[in-house]
Amino acid sequence: MRVFVRSFGCSSSFADGEVLAGCLAQAGFQLVGSVQAADVVVYNTCAVKGPTENRMIDLLKKVPEDKKLVVAGCLPLINFERLCSEVRFDGISGPAIGEGIVAIVRSVSDGKKIVATVDALRSKPSLRLPRRRLNPVISVVPISYGCLGSCAYCNGVFARGRLRSYEVPEIVERVKEDLAEGAREFWVTSQDTACYGIDQNTNLAELLGAICSVDGDFRVRVGMMTPNMANSILDDLLRAFQSRKMFKFLHLPVQSGDDQVLRRMRRFYSVEDFKKIVTAFRKNLSEFTLATDVICGFPGESEEAFGRTLRLIEEVKPDVVNVSKFFARPRTAAAEMQKDFVPHPEIKRRTGILAKRAKEIALEKNGDCVGWSGEILVDEVGKFSGSWVGRNVAYKPVSVKSSDNLLGKTLTVNIVRASSTHLEGEVV
Repeated sequence: MRVFVRSFGCSSSFADGEVLAGCLAQAGFQLVGSVQAADVVVYNTCAVKGPTENRMIDLLKKVPEDKKLVVAGCLPLINFERLCSEVRFDGISGPAIGEGIVAIVRSVSDGKKIVATVDALRSKPSLRLPRRRLNPVISVVPISYGCLGSCAYCNGVFARGRLRSYEVPEIVERVKEDLAEGAREFWVTSQDTACYGIDQNTNLAELLGAICSVDGDFRVRVGMMTPNMANSILDDLLRAFQSRKMFKFLHLPVQSGDDQVLRRMRRFYSVEDFKKIVTAFRKNLSEFTLATDVICGFPGESEEAFGRTLRLIEEVKPDVVNVSKFFARPRTAAAEMQKDFVPHPEIKRRTGILAKRAKEIALEKNGDCVGWSGEILVDEVGKFSGSWVGRNVAYKPVSVKSSDNLLGKTLTVNIVRASSTHLEGEVV
């Protein structure tokens, strides 16, 4: 039986997808590289935003009727009704089902229709399950599932549930295993990495210390953390980031530069809390990349509130700003705020203004890197023939050219050009 597996969305989803593929391969299924070559298609879906959900639905509709279709991931739990009304499927499951995918694929292959979402909000598959890594250099390590937030706009809690952390020794063993198999870069991932361990009497900083104590030459990238949770362990985090094994990279979503909007969003921090964390990291780390997220047009966002967000971005100057339009998602508190909805044309206008300014700031920040010399870890094949992408100490992407296979190698480069999205380097 031939199976095609493809994942969408966040790094946690891609980690889940690697496990789905690994478990199916171990069970004797043949993994293939296209829908056309498959008997069973497994799409590990995302539905965090309205446009993403629409793209998922369109993709699922295009699966040929002679293929068995299994829809896994977040979409079945976020909008089960729409999935049932618009898509022909043979099996569905929630995210992080681990080896459970084997029984589902076997059942649909036998002509049965399977709905397996009951335990999705409580599941936490073993970190020792087989995996088919999408990138031989990068190991995506889930440290927990779920979160402790109650954001008014977010539907992720419907798919991922509340916080369920792995124990530190489990995660460390997983790092050792993947390191022995050739991984050089570890993505520590979760819905909110900063709340890791609260249910295990530990915290993210302690976990990072344990990971960085593992012998070997590797680097660690930490995924998104909410400002309120990061603030609660700030001093410990700053110490953990001093390790040479840590990429000096912080993904800290602010979402709005207006405190009243943040309260309506149910984000449990202020603009000053966000700025305090950024200032502390910049003070303690000589090279540092800040990524943040902003939602434009949240219900009740006035022109003045948007102006405060724009001024915050101009003041803080993040290296990366992920700008999103507000879309009301099913069953969220924000969907009930219709009387305060910002008209879509206005949301589009604000998004364009902020995205343009963020791009200008990114180009300015990257331009400051021209002339920099140092090491990069090559972790990606470039888009063009003979090109490779590596990451420097601050996790900035650096493009280099070579006819050799550079994947996994550490190189010394000089930065010679910069764009708003990446740097260009020459190998020394």
